[in-house]
Amino acid sequence: MRSSQNRWLIFILLLTAFATIVSLPDSNGIHIDIDADGESDININARQSLGLDLVGGLRVVLEAEVPTDSFEEDDLRETANNVARRVNALGVGEATIQVQGNNRVLVELPGVSDPQQAIETIQQTALLEFVDFANLGGRTQEYINQRILTTKQVEIQEQRALANEDASADETTPDSETGTDEQLPPPLLHPFSGQPFVTVMTGAGLKAAAATIDPGTGRWAIQFELSDEGREIFGPFTAQRIGEPMAIVLDGVVLSAPVIRSRLDTGGTITGNFTEESARQLALQLRSGALPIPLRVETAERVGATLGRESVELSIRAGIIGIIVVLAFMLIYYRLPGLSADLALLVFIALNMAVFKLVPITLTLPAITGFLISVGTAVDGNILIFERIKEELRDGRELDDALEAGFDRAWNSIRDSNLSTIIIAGILFLFGQTPGASIVSGFAITLALGLVLNLFTAVIVTRTFLHVLVGLMRQRLTSRAWLLGV
Repeated sequence: MRSSQNRWLIFILLLTAFATIVSLPDSNGIHIDIDADGESDININARQSLGLDLVGGLRVVLEAEVPTDSFEEDDLRETANNVARRVNALGVGEATIQVQGNNRVLVELPGVSDPQQAIETIQQTALLEFVDFANLGGRTQEYINQRILTTKQVEIQEQRALANEDASADETTPDSETGTDEQLPPPLLHPFSGQPFVTVMTGAGLKAAAATIDPGTGRWAIQFELSDEGREIFGPFTAQRIGEPMAIVLDGVVLSAPVIRSRLDTGGTITGNFTEESARQLALQLRSGALPIPLRVETAERVGATLGRESVELSIRAGIIGIIVVLAFMLIYYRLPGLSADLALLVFIALNMAVFKLVPITLTLPAITGFLISVGTAVDGNILIFERIKEELRDGRELDDALEAGFDRAWNSIRDSNLSTIIIAGILFLFGQTPGASIVSGFAITLALGLVLNLFTAVIVTRTFLHVLVGLMRQRLTSRAWLLGV
């Protein structure tokens, strides 16, 4: 029994030391150079991410570029979901994506390092087209890196024209909104028919996309997989066009025009003059889904933190004071068991802080609230254990038997209470995945994390510390039962 307790004690002390190092404010993780070659062989990265309400960030309002009567409410909701996927892929935690009215999407990004890139990634539709380039009479290469007009682009332009007419009638859109395309040379048409090139399929027919290096050229490319709908379009078309070129067009510019060698039913590779960054960004946009509704930036502004620095410092100070009061109460009321609970609570806090940085979990006001509630739950579990122990001692049981019985009898109540709350936190997290409710996710994550860690600290850590303290003070306890709170 004692050897098992010693092993647990060593494990807890090592884990606490690791968590303390990681959770220090200036710590960026643990990096160990084993062979002394100047490069870290073991890298455990840790960073603290703070939300918009604590550190400020970027707020963007996106507006639909097409008339409201040309799409359904579900289309706008799906557009918001796709924007959320792009934001998540950017690594921005605790972002808020919310539908506003019937034609706007609000995006709040805390602590973004490159606002312009974030806006471009969110806004761009990444209109990828597979265009029929047959019957060009050997002039395919003339169109590489050139802007062309396609049937899909014509469709989008007609929708935007209707939107601009409606906006002008309502006097809500500046006249300069449509001046960009006039500064560019007109896109090229089919050389023989004089009509727009025919779009066979757009990026909506893709199931997955990933940046990769083309083994044939050594250049960056995008490997894609077709969805079921894409297979129905792409398979028959490529079967009929074997030996003919097909253009891959991104936002109106021809990237490449490979010759179809066989029927394509599963996927392929998009080649072009990509850098690593541009390949990864395009793959991200294709992977997160084409925006069902094209969006334009209505407003984009940097915002300050909801709480000022002084308010944040006061909040931290209040939290520390609250924890000190709890520690003092447990020590005064429960004496020796209270001391073990205090030590376990400090371990609990260190583990939480470390996990926040290792995951990382973005700290916002709701997330901090979830953490503080979990602290209260941890203390509640210890109180339940100690009251059980006191009952056993009053019934005349031996000290060691009373300790084991107290933990065993309290375990079922602690387990059931924490698991039921974890289930509720899981439901809140799922609810927080919908646009407009993402603020709930931070609360649910920190609450659930705290409850899971509490199952470890309230039972294993507290039990180990209490047995160690009792072993060190066993002789005194025989004559000083008040040290056990009895």
